Amino acid sequence: MKKLLETRFREHREILEAFLSSQTPVVIEAGRLWKSALQSGRKVLFCGNGGSAADSQHLAAELAVRFYRNRGALAALALTTDTSVLTAAANDMGVESIFSRQIEALGRKGDVLVAMTTSGRSANILEALKEASRIGMKRILMTGQDGSALEFQVDVCITVPSRDTPRIQEVHALVGHLLCEWVEAELDTSQGAR
Repeated sequence: MKKLLETRFREHREILEAFLSSQTPVVIEAGRLWKSALQSGRKVLFCGNGGSAADSQHLAAELAVRFYRNRGALAALALTTDTSVLTAAANDMGVESIFSRQIEALGRKGDVLVAMTTSGRSANILEALKEASRIGMKRILMTGQDGSALEFQVDVCITVPSRDTPRIQEVHALVGHLLCEWVEAELDTSQGAR
């Protein structure tokens, strides 16, 4: 166990150092997009599969409820939670439509989509990005090394320099927390971001 612990922490540290040296500007830009949307009465929508679905729900909750301090609610929603919509879309339209259909229904120009995929190959994420683009939403992709090929299809591509899914998800969680903390501190949230 000790050897495993040391190995994983070393890997995590190395990935974080590489990430910090290359991705700081894009993380800052993602924060600006969140802040701009929320300040102007828009919302942040999140989507992902598996562990990234859980991360989507987690980050939406941090914005809608609170991160560090009590303040007005911020408009955020995870597209991973409504089982009736997810299963109807998957059954009637195909699994690739489970997020894009919700974006068509709920997304508006000026909203932000945060799409999370460690591989960059998830069909439902690719369709979500297309629909968000069609509507005029800003698109932030959080991905791993292999997903960086999608950077020209989004406004901001946050790329973790790894192919190891757990390490990628760990960095996504850290970045998500940093963005929530920064946006909460930046916005005048005592009355809510309306």
